[in-house]
Amino acid sequence: MTERTGRCLCGAVSFTLSSEPLATRVCWCRDCQHLAANGTVNLLVAADGLSIRGALAEYSKTADSGNQATRQFCPACGTHLFAKSAARPEFRIVRAGNLDEPSSIRPTLNIWASSAPEWACLDPQLERVEQQPVPPQPRPAGSQA
Repeated sequence: MTERTGRCLCGAVSFTLSSEPLATRVCWCRDCQHLAANGTVNLLVAADGLSIRGALAEYSKTADSGNQATRQFCPACGTHLFAKSAARPEFRIVRAGNLDEPSSIRPTLNIWASSAPEWACLDPQLERVEQQPVPPQPRPAGSQA
């Protein structure tokens, strides 16, 4: 595993991923569409494999899944960086566009595809999940992907 790093637009918040993503997916839920005016590419990571430097602001609401979701962003520039669910505290969502090398990952599925607008360009080579997929099992500490 090569460490991945990233940051917000202004650089006030930076992060390091020390483990491989558990999943990389394009999310078409309405919340992600509001964030990006499109689907968003997200990494699902083990919370203990993400280290964050800098202060974060938060916004919480009930997500389409029914779970309490907290989105975390840079209070200076507003860049949306992370999300977490009260139902699954062992995971974090990292927005792939904030990686220093976003091409180091590749999405494998579209989630919440039932919420995608008619004009959405869903890659037909990616697995399609109509709503929230079953979460993967976290990898044991120190394991490789």
